[in-house]
Amino acid sequence: MPVPLMRVLTGLATSVALGCVMAWSPAPSSLGGDWGSAQAQQPAASRPGYIIVRRPKGAAKAPATKNQPKQPEAKQAEKGPPPRTPYSAEDAAAAAIPGIPEARVWGDSDTEFDRVLPQANGPWLALSGGGADGAYGAGLITGWSESGNRPEFALVSGVSIGALIAPYAFLGQSRDAQLRENFLSINAGDVFEDHATPDSILDSWPLQRLIEKRVTAELLAAIAVEHKRGRRLLVVTTNVDSGRRVIWNMGAIAERGDDKALKLFRDVLLASSSIPGFFPPVTIDVEANGKKFQEMHNDGTLTAPFFVAPEAVFTGPPGGRLPSELYVVINSKLNPEFSVTEHRLSLILGRAIGVGLIAALRAELLLTIAGTQRHGINLSITHVGEDFSHAARGLFDPDYMKALFEFGQQAAKSGSAFENLRPSLQDLRTGPGQ
Repeated sequence: MPVPLMRVLTGLATSVALGCVMAWSPAPSSLGGDWGSAQAQQPAASRPGYIIVRRPKGAAKAPATKNQPKQPEAKQAEKGPPPRTPYSAEDAAAAAIPGIPEARVWGDSDTEFDRVLPQANGPWLALSGGGADGAYGAGLITGWSESGNRPEFALVSGVSIGALIAPYAFLGQSRDAQLRENFLSINAGDVFEDHATPDSILDSWPLQRLIEKRVTAELLAAIAVEHKRGRRLLVVTTNVDSGRRVIWNMGAIAERGDDKALKLFRDVLLASSSIPGFFPPVTIDVEANGKKFQEMHNDGTLTAPFFVAPEAVFTGPPGGRLPSELYVVINSKLNPEFSVTEHRLSLILGRAIGVGLIAALRAELLLTIAGTQRHGINLSITHVGEDFSHAARGLFDPDYMKALFEFGQQAAKSGSAFENLRPSLQDLRTGPGQ
């Protein structure tokens, strides 16, 4: 299959999957724009681990609890978003972040991609979306440190839940304790409120506050230091207006170092994790052709289940734009699991979304395997193994996430995470039982 066609199939599968997310599903992701398949099988009421903030229609907001930060006053009025400032496709193509011209590039442009290439040498790491199953990637990163074999990456990219892991993976094992806490100390009340906003089914203000708490000025300063050394930290969002992938140069943003940079850094992480239709899109201030306006950004998985490079880089002549060694962490299983789906809209949508996202991941891996073989790159892939069978009792089930974290951690410590887990082209084309 030609590589461009693989990319088309990837985009189609992702768009179909996420296009289904316009009605309530009982299994939205933890900290990301996709759904762990193991969590999508039980009705919400039957899940002991299901912790979610709810209130009757028209009732006042409940006071903050231990697991629910106080909602900002500005959100309580909910008068609806103001009308958007009109702008053209030409404005969109020229738009830039005021004061941070190197903040981002179009993720489908090979020439713009050159602007975010690392100056340092070393392997690259790509972290996929995967919702609550991001606990696998977080555990793997910490276990990799404990094995003593974790390399320093010249480039780290993250999408959706992978975007929230990426800063800690980029900074090295000194941040492992924070990474562990981020995944083993949350529940649904830390991520969303079951209350519609003018442009979403759920309200993600708890996730916004969680990001603000964990992404500090000190974290940005540490990332800026590594950026100056020539290393690169990239995060993917989807520009809803242009329908294109955007690659954010997070180190360049961190290097700016002021409150504006801190807000933008946090907004990008929130946007990359914002499920279309479920979480509100994130608006980002830009300017072009003498105009100031706001772009609308959503989940990065709409345009990239994980990100290494634009397709034109993979299909182009071998050169110095790609690394000699690439690691890809897939926060999911790669084969769909059998499940008899009940006649309920939410369960059908949840199942369809999970199947579509696995299809998108498989197509993206086909592209990556073919491209790295063409360029002579040593590719190592890890994903949640079929032998992981711990059942999730509900959304953000602490026992499930802890078990998955430890599963990834042990695989990395034992050296088995990347052993014999690189799927073949034939495996990905046919799937199980073919």
